[in-house]
Amino acid sequence: MQRLTGYFREVRAELLKVIWPKRKEVIKLTGTVVILSVIVSAYLGALDYLFARALELLLVQ
Repeated sequence: MQRLTGYFREVRAELLKVIWPKRKEVIKLTGTVVILSVIVSAYLGALDYLFARALELLLVQ
């Protein structure tokens, strides 16, 4: 039981050393991730559509 208690004390001590980002920074980085995700999704969706159409044209003829 003492090992478990010691483990959690060490975890708490390490968490107190962490420098957490400010709210403004978190919001900015979250927005960046969302925008990049939308851009990459649109790009991959367009590629998928083009390849599907090209394959359809090749198979129909």
